[in-house]
Amino acid sequence: MAIKHYLQFSDFTLSEYEYLMQRARIIKQRFKAYQTYHPLLDRTLVMVFEKNSTRTRLSFEAGMHQLGGAAIYLNTRDSQLGRGEPVEDAGQVMSRMCDIIMIRTFEQEMIERFAANSRVPVINGLTNQHHPCQVLADVFTYIEHRGSITGKKVAWVGDANNMLYSWLQAAQVFNFHLHVSTPKGYDMDMSLVAADNRHYTLFDNPSDACEGVDLVNTDVWTSMGYEAENQARLKAFDGWIVDEAKMARANPDALFMHCLPAHRGEEVSAGVIDGPQSVVWDEAENRLHVQKALLEYLVVGEIR
Repeated sequence: MAIKHYLQFSDFTLSEYEYLMQRARIIKQRFKAYQTYHPLLDRTLVMVFEKNSTRTRLSFEAGMHQLGGAAIYLNTRDSQLGRGEPVEDAGQVMSRMCDIIMIRTFEQEMIERFAANSRVPVINGLTNQHHPCQVLADVFTYIEHRGSITGKKVAWVGDANNMLYSWLQAAQVFNFHLHVSTPKGYDMDMSLVAADNRHYTLFDNPSDACEGVDLVNTDVWTSMGYEAENQARLKAFDGWIVDEAKMARANPDALFMHCLPAHRGEEVSAGVIDGPQSVVWDEAENRLHVQKALLEYLVVGEIR
């Protein structure tokens, strides 16, 4: 059987996502009921980190243990990858010693090259261009709270970063519409947007982007790897804070999401992220449940 990787959101079809959502619900219910479930007994996940992490490491490591398997943490600072070993060689070696690999790194090209030389599935834990696992958790969280996301409107207010590009792919897969508002000079890289994607509208005014939407989403203004730009970004993003006024333009039952970590008073006000429309803690927890479903699917296939 051909190896299946999860390197960007568009790698899976709608039917595969519907299956994953179903499995995530079942796995979450078992977790909440303290029911032992070990479909990955004696299987090993290797986690490779070039970027720091809280939620990604915790959710994958805890998730793999809860599924009965083992998780091994590798940081490029203390592995041969950090000393110049070719990515292709690392892919060949690591994939002969484990059952699945998750990589959190900078460039998408690195993970693509690694996967091309891997004998086991590879998961994108984050790159500069894509963050599919987070958006998988976000879509699952929306469905948990409000039902189907098909036909809904989602606002993205802030940086044109990896989260936005994964949301754009999700809009195509699930058939919803994205309102995108980014400051001038921080616009979308159209090479990362499918030419046939008609599921988004651009807004110069971030408040207008929130009008009549079902979900408002944002992220930090300065992502990892762009710290040198922080002061310039703080100036450029002035006015892009998701505050109570912007949420008031969304539908009354609209949700607010943020992939975390958050900076209250910058990209989001405390009143919004800690308010009644915020589901950020459910969103963070759901990384665990959807990734357990993803691990199960990639290692053992569909369970019927």
